[in-house]
Amino acid sequence: MIQTGNDALAPPWNVQRIFDPTPLPMLTDAQTSEPVAPEDTPVKTRQQPGYEPVGIRSGSWLFNPSLTAGTFYDSNVFSSNTLKRSDVAGVIEPSLRARTLTDRYGVDMTLDAQSTFYHQNSSLDQNSVSLKGNGWYDVTHDFAVLGSFQVAHLNEGVGTLSSPANAVQPTPYDLFSGDLSLRKEFNRLTASTGLRVESYDFGSTRAQDGTFIDESSRDGQIYSLHSRVDYAFSPVLGWFTGVEGNERDIRGTSGHTLDSAGYRTLSGVTVGLTSLITGEFGVGYVQQHFADPTIGTIDGPSYRARLTWSPTRLLDIHANAEQLVTQTAVTSSVGVLADTAQLGADYELRRNVVLSVNGGYEVDRFFGQTRKDDVTTADAGVKYLLSRYGVISGFYRYTIRNSDIPVFSYDKHQVGLNVTAQF
Repeated sequence: MIQTGNDALAPPWNVQRIFDPTPLPMLTDAQTSEPVAPEDTPVKTRQQPGYEPVGIRSGSWLFNPSLTAGTFYDSNVFSSNTLKRSDVAGVIEPSLRARTLTDRYGVDMTLDAQSTFYHQNSSLDQNSVSLKGNGWYDVTHDFAVLGSFQVAHLNEGVGTLSSPANAVQPTPYDLFSGDLSLRKEFNRLTASTGLRVESYDFGSTRAQDGTFIDESSRDGQIYSLHSRVDYAFSPVLGWFTGVEGNERDIRGTSGHTLDSAGYRTLSGVTVGLTSLITGEFGVGYVQQHFADPTIGTIDGPSYRARLTWSPTRLLDIHANAEQLVTQTAVTSSVGVLADTAQLGADYELRRNVVLSVNGGYEVDRFFGQTRKDDVTTADAGVKYLLSRYGVISGFYRYTIRNSDIPVFSYDKHQVGLNVTAQF
């Protein structure tokens, strides 16, 4: 569950991710405020003058095409302690972003595809394609309708938490999701509510003995109703409360239903001391009740924290921690309570060179079997902006999973290089 990187969030999209940090509202007159300088934006996503993509303008639309080609080395492609094989792979990833430049309404869509092909282990080759987008419509200056969608053909990597334990091929699946939310501002108070629907259709993968593993038992829909309230006491301090309920209708297998229902609440404070320290800290409760009595109910206190400290305009230090409920591909142990923590930094060595390092630690507690996993990761990356039209990036990642059940333990090293042409 540990994620790398720290994507910047900005209204209005964050209201559809109610447990992600939300920036404090601007309490001063927007017309008298000065535009945010590049040096006051996050280091990793900073758009320096002269290096931002040009784009293709057509009426009120702006198009940004790009093409990434890369290669990487993986010391343990099957993420296994018994079937250890190393390999080199190539990656091709074309992408097209299209967005409107209008004020009262807007659409932002991205179409991308990715092909990964291995030199020696062709069974791991995979192709993915995704179309996702966001849209908003300002009914009035303080009331907006927000929407998002994704239509995709994706793959679960071998050795991931949700992949079958003995799989030697990625697990393909189709995803259809949509979210519709309403957002209303009452001066210092902002409220949002919405409904999200996700539909999954899984294919088959291959086991080590050559047989096929049918993953259609994981087909189904997830319905979520979410709401969030934010109140700004001042330009540097705010309060929030978010709640989300879900109903998971999953096919399962004969005698092992995967249906469940649950909720998560979170309440806390948002801080924003100019561009020096920003973050959000919340505590709450999480519960997921599975219809299968062998899995039962996962519940307990929940928390989420994110902090970004910028001691200088060239350095961002991030600290993240979260607890969440997820699930595996095994019908006898579908529930997992995951606690994650991450510490990282982004440093602007030069205007066109950014260095990033991250370290993560995760504890996964399984329900339905006696198993607990400890996962440690370390990441390092560099991004070199050649010009408006080209980017070179490199990365290194080390992952080690220690499990109470030895067959699930493994470690791996990955190192790669990517070249991106953009317009």
